Parts: sequence; structure tokens; C-alpha cells
Amino acid sequence: MEYNALLEQQIIGRLRVDNPWWTEGEIPAFYRDMTPRLYMDIFYPLVTDLSINRSIVLMGPRRVGKTVMLYHTIQHLIDDGVPAQNIIYISVETPIYNNIYLEQLFNLCKQTLGKSHNDQSQYYVFFDEIQYLKDWEVHLKSLVDTYRNTRFVVSGSAAAELKKRSNESGAGRFSDFILPPLTFYEYIHLKSYQHLLIPQQINWNNQTLNYYNTIDVDRLNQLFVDYINYGGYPEVVFSDKIQENPGQFIRHDIIDKVLLRDLPSLYGIQDVQELNSVFTMIAYHSGEEFAYEAMSKESGVRKDTLRKYIEYLEAAFLIKVIHRTDDTAKRYQRETSFKIYLTNPSLRCALFQPISESDEQIGNMVETAVYAQWIPRLGVDVAYANWRQTKTVKGEVDLVGIDTAKQKPNWAVEIKWSDRYANKPLELSSLLYFMSQNKLRNAIVTSKTLTLCHEMNEGVLQFIPVACYAYLVGKNTINKTKTQYGF
Repeated sequence: MEYNALLEQQIIGRLRVDNPWWTEGEIPAFYRDMTPRLYMDIFYPLVTDLSINRSIVLMGPRRVGKTVMLYHTIQHLIDDGVPAQNIIYISVETPIYNNIYLEQLFNLCKQTLGKSHNDQSQYYVFFDEIQYLKDWEVHLKSLVDTYRNTRFVVSGSAAAELKKRSNESGAGRFSDFILPPLTFYEYIHLKSYQHLLIPQQINWNNQTLNYYNTIDVDRLNQLFVDYINYGGYPEVVFSDKIQENPGQFIRHDIIDKVLLRDLPSLYGIQDVQELNSVFTMIAYHSGEEFAYEAMSKESGVRKDTLRKYIEYLEAAFLIKVIHRTDDTAKRYQRETSFKIYLTNPSLRCALFQPISESDEQIGNMVETAVYAQWIPRLGVDVAYANWRQTKTVKGEVDLVGIDTAKQKPNWAVEIKWSDRYANKPLELSSLLYFMSQNKLRNAIVTSKTLTLCHEMNEGVLQFIPVACYAYLVGKNTINKTKTQYGF
């Protein structure tokens, strides 16, 4: 793109504003004062590992802290001795950068700093909200190939769309990093309540495994319900004012911008109100089983359009579709039903109202919260099992880990917000049947407050408070712990 001298000066002025460390040597205090997300410990080494010439693509939904993580990375680089003028940040969605190629922006930055276009110094260049540049992946691939001594890091909010383009055009050039909403593990640490959790051990198939119990299960459960209502987004966690009206913040800054702006601009959606009503329906019923036929009748939206909407909402990281298996963990050849979960339960609170621990919807929201810990886990195939046990009774297991190669279950978890089944384990007939069918000697059942173990004919049921279980899964997700045990 060609641009005149006046526009060039305006762009240079904006670049100076967006990169205050060029003159001040540090990021703004607004970002310095924010607590880094725990994912920072994984992300920063990826950025600084220069042994492989790749760009880092940071993906995730709106308001989870991607921009803050970029700023914290910049400060970390400065603290580690990287010259501040060799670090460049550009928010691609800024209107003045509209339709200007990435390489032109990079060269304008070097020009602003008094360096030549041919300067081969080591740079770190951050392009925020990259999805607003058409064919960004083509331009980024060219930069990676041309400037081999520079680390390019880009971020964007349309995770699945970014990932698709990254895989198609960036094979061998891009490394993807997904930043999800807050896990319960992060929430507890941000609120400084980790002292409530105590490490313990359980015996699992003659192996000793680590897990967590709590010194105050009632307080931990209060925090878990708070997490369900407010815990997905860092700004909400630390603001009592936002928690008084989470709907205004989350609906406006997360939901409306995605539904009314991001998705229509990315996919050419014409009827945004129809998309909004479909998402509202899904959010209200998060954790329930859906079928296109029933959804179409309830919403009045055609089935082929519903499929596209669900694909788009999943691309924006607002929802996650979980597929169904039968009692032997085999996929159904013709998928007629599936479950949909919000990627974080606080999205439902924003659209409707906070829930209490005795609310009739608490079961689905607890299940949504547990799935929210699993969704970001890479390399783990999770599903739910549902089958016709008798002519009148359906069998179901809430969470099943699938060995993709063998198409067999590695583990099974039944998610409960109740102590009833810890006292009456025989009522878990579907889970016990599933264990027997698949030769699983152990399974996890979450409770509200109880930790205990039942040895059944079918195998061992380990009962763990659901808040402790969510904390453990969230920790293992962040630490990229590989598991065959349901956590």
C-alpha cells in the first residue's frame, strides 16, 4: 500500500505512543501493576527460544489477557537485557494502520528509531489482534522467511480461524499458543487462596498418584461458585465494581464485540441478531445435550445455518462442542446429538444472573466449569458417553478420556455437586457398567465435600470434592501434564 507523507508522520506518531519503552525503558505502570497469568511461565520461554525460526501465534478469546501477556513479555525482555529499542509493539486493529502491510509497519518502526531497513539486529516484534489484517498469514510467513534474526509474535481473538490459517500457511513457520479463560487453579492463585489446598496421594492401579484435598471445603466451595460466576476473566476477578454488574462488562466487551463485530466481519454474517439468539440459547443450556433438529425447531434457524453458527462460535472460543461415544467409547457413525459447553461458565452469569450453590442450574454450571479446565488441554481427547442401557433407561458418563489410537477409554469421571453418591455408590449404575465394559479398574466421582474411596465389584471409585478436582485439572492443564488417570 502507498501512503502519503502526512499519513506516514501520523503513523510514526502512533508507533511512538504505542512503544513508550523506546524512550522510558519500561512498559506503562498500568500493565506493570497487573499480576501476570501463570501461563506466562510457559509462554516466555517459547518467545525467547531462538533455536527455531518460527513466529509465535498467541490465540484466545477476548479479555483473557493476551495483550497484557504481550506487555509482560516485553518488560521481561527488557529486564533480561534486550535493548528497549529492539522491541516493537503494533496493534493491527488500530484504524490508522488499516491495510498497511506488516513489513511496511516493521520498516517504519526502524525508520522511527533511526535504523536502516537492512539493519540485521535481533528484534522482537509483537503484532496484536492480527486477524484484522487480510491474508495476515501470508505476510507473516514472508516476514519469518525474510528476517531470520527477528522473533515475530502475533495475537488474535478468533482462535480457530487463526489456527486454521496458521496450519494452512504457516506449516513449519508458526508455533501456536492458546491462552484460555482463567482456570480455577489460576483463579485460586490470583486470589491468594492456594493455602486452602493441601497435596495428598491416592493409590491408583497400584500406583501412587498426587492430588489435592482442602483444609476448608466450605470456603473452597464458595470460591468455586464465585469462579463459576465471575472467574473467567482477570479484570472481573479483581474488580468488585464489575462483579456488581458483570453483564455490562462481559456482555459488552466480550460477547457483543464478538457476536456483533468480530464474527460478522470474519465470516460475512448478515443476521447478527439470529446469531445472538442462538448463542443465548446455548449459554442458558450449557452442559446439556443438543441435536440440530431440536435446536432448529426451538430457534427457528435452519439446520445448515445452525451448523455454521456453532462453528463460528467455537472459532471465537466462546463454546466447545463435545462429541458422544457409546458404552465402549466408540464414536457414533451418524452423530445426531452432542453436548456444548461454554468455554467459561461466567459467560452465562453475564447473560442472565449469578447462580447460588443451591440453584437448579448449578449442576450444569459445575460440569461446565470442570470442562473449562480440560478444554485448553492439548493432546487429550475428551468426550462423554451415552448409550441405550435398556429400552427405557439411558446410560451416561459425564467425562471420558479417549485413547485416540486404540479408540478405547483411558479413564472416566462422573461430575457431581452432591455427597449423595459418596454414601450410595451403587446408584452410579451407568458409571459402574461403563467400567465393567471397558475394564477400567478405577474411576473418579466428584462430590461436594467428601473425600473417600469405595471398592466395588467393578472397580474402585475415588470420590474427590469437585473444587479440588477442578483445581488439580487446571494445574495439570497449565503444566501440560500428560495423564491417563482423569486429571
